[in-house]
Amino acid sequence: MRAKLPDESGFIDRDGVRIYYEIYGNGPETMLFVPPWCIVHSRIYKAQLPYFSERFRCITYDGRGNGKSDRPEDVTSYSLDNYVADLLAVMDATGAGKAILVGLSFGGMLASVLAAHHPDRVKAAILVGTVASIGPANYPHLANKHFDAKQERFDGWNKFNRAHWLADYPDFAEHFIRNIHTEPHSTKQIEDGIGWAGETSGPVLINTVDARMIPPRFDVSEAMYRKIRCPVLLIHGDNDQIQRHARARSLAEVMNAELVTIPGGGHNPLGRIPAKTNTLIVDFLARRLAIAAPATRANHTTRKAKRALYLSSPIGLGHGRRDIAIARELRKLHPELEVDWLAQDPVTRLLEANGSGPSAECAAGQRVQAY
Repeated sequence: MRAKLPDESGFIDRDGVRIYYEIYGNGPETMLFVPPWCIVHSRIYKAQLPYFSERFRCITYDGRGNGKSDRPEDVTSYSLDNYVADLLAVMDATGAGKAILVGLSFGGMLASVLAAHHPDRVKAAILVGTVASIGPANYPHLANKHFDAKQERFDGWNKFNRAHWLADYPDFAEHFIRNIHTEPHSTKQIEDGIGWAGETSGPVLINTVDARMIPPRFDVSEAMYRKIRCPVLLIHGDNDQIQRHARARSLAEVMNAELVTIPGGGHNPLGRIPAKTNTLIVDFLARRLAIAAPATRANHTTRKAKRALYLSSPIGLGHGRRDIAIARELRKLHPELEVDWLAQDPVTRLLEANGSGPSAECAAGQRVQAY
């Protein structure tokens, strides 16, 4: 089940490789969520798309190698050049124009390349747990040398190994996902990540590691980052086990960018603390692009309005119809009652059809929050 379904979806074909994309919302500004390393796919942004698509036109896509996109078999298909070309092709096909880019991990690297070399396409960049081509050395166990080393045992980060990915890729995938989410109580995020990692394979990810050795046709030195002129926000956990926090700090200094450090945070704060990170992004866009933050609801404590939170099951539309009938009777007994709905598709569509959606909030005294 999804909190919100895309308004439009499709494929682009670039040099024989099909890339799947989705579009949510129809706001005046476009936000494009750039996929990270293809051990996961675009669902990694599931805590952002329903929220931001209420005010923005949001685009996301599956990077080659996972999701509904193709998995080419040759190493060169996974070069940085091809990933950047895919991003530009998706922007062209979806009419993204000059967009706000949000990039997690490798997606942050792609957003940086576009901001530097295609400034006419990037209005602002939000880089989360970003990969970078400069700065202090990253963890040695993630280097190509370690990847090809002969190991006696595949314990811990020795799982980041070519032979192990061919022999037992699921074991590596679980280890890697667990190290993305190092925070306590991350069970759901870990379960999701392991599921998404299961949609690709060891040989595909081996190609992505080998492709690191292919030099791009464009500059990725410190000079590239210094070229970036659009507003940039970095969000990085200080316990990130995939990309050292020191690299984000160094990058922020080079770009003169804002850096928000998440104390105790891991590699993906967008998934682990979405309310916090979404608020950080909203505040950044309000300050740097003058995009107004969403209106906050009035403080009802002064007039002591009665409020109810209705949790409606998505098991069947019969449950939804029953719940709507109950809510209507409650409001007959208590006309001042405000009903907030916690529901997901298809119940959210049923609520909309019965005048209980966000567009009918003021008239009906009801509000829907998708989950």
